[in-house]
Amino acid sequence: MTRVAAIDCGTNSIRLLVADVHPESGELTDLDRRMTIVRLGQGVDRTGRLAPEALERTFAACREYAAVIKEHGVERLRFVATSASRDAENRDEFVRGVMDILGVEPEVITGDQEAEFSFTGATRELAEHDHLPGPYLVVDIGGGSTEFVVGEEHVRAARSVDVGCVRMTERHLVRDGVVCDPPSGEQIAAMRADIEAALDLAEETVPLREARTLVGLAGSVTTVSAIAQDLPEYDSTRIHHSRIDRDRVREICDWLLHSTHAERAAVPSMHPGRVDVIAAGALVLLAIMERIGAEEVVVSEHDILDGIAFKVAEDA
Repeated sequence: MTRVAAIDCGTNSIRLLVADVHPESGELTDLDRRMTIVRLGQGVDRTGRLAPEALERTFAACREYAAVIKEHGVERLRFVATSASRDAENRDEFVRGVMDILGVEPEVITGDQEAEFSFTGATRELAEHDHLPGPYLVVDIGGGSTEFVVGEEHVRAARSVDVGCVRMTERHLVRDGVVCDPPSGEQIAAMRADIEAALDLAEETVPLREARTLVGLAGSVTTVSAIAQDLPEYDSTRIHHSRIDRDRVREICDWLLHSTHAERAAVPSMHPGRVDVIAAGALVLLAIMERIGAEEVVVSEHDILDGIAFKVAEDA
């Protein structure tokens, strides 16, 4: 067995996976999987810089993860950073801080690399264990960007576009520094237009409508699944490979867009860090399903983290 760790630092959250990789089958056995909302991308869309308080929240999570990695005796670690740190002018501050704490340089990957990792993590077990037909469209709705990947055993086409739950919230649903609860019809329409324009861009290079199975990744999608199942608390075992039909996604999205902060915060499966951005994330998911005519989305808890871990093991 090879013991590896993967860290995925996105716009809204930073996540850690510690796993053993079987030397023959390549299968992962999770030892620790955790997520911390740090909102690294706070204000990046507007200022082009990582905020000092956002950096400190991220570094605090890195210190926590460093202790977990040491405790488990990890042999190999890979740290991948995505949308927010790609966009920031002062990303060198971020890189130096991570190196000081974890001893590895964060790889600020491209959208295409992010898509490849996400696809590998999400689909490696689908055909074998769940008999879901390809081609697959894997959609990773992050905080700052959304990745679209079409393929079967391997990626055929991929595209990253700048629509994510944090970016759309800050761009369309914030007035005078406060999230509008609920937003106006005009704000929702402007956000939807932005999302549709991004889907147009994605379709220029990715054949979205050729997919037979839509696979949704990341916190916006998993939270919608938890709401759809009316879970009393977040339960990854019930969320992983759950299926949500388009009408139910539309119903949840409509409620989130017209609810108040207090109403969303009262949902028992809702992470506090997603309360302000979940409506935008749900709208991105709904727009994708309507664009490609998907009757349902298969929700995966295995995503870019798993893809990174597989790659770490392969390179060992």
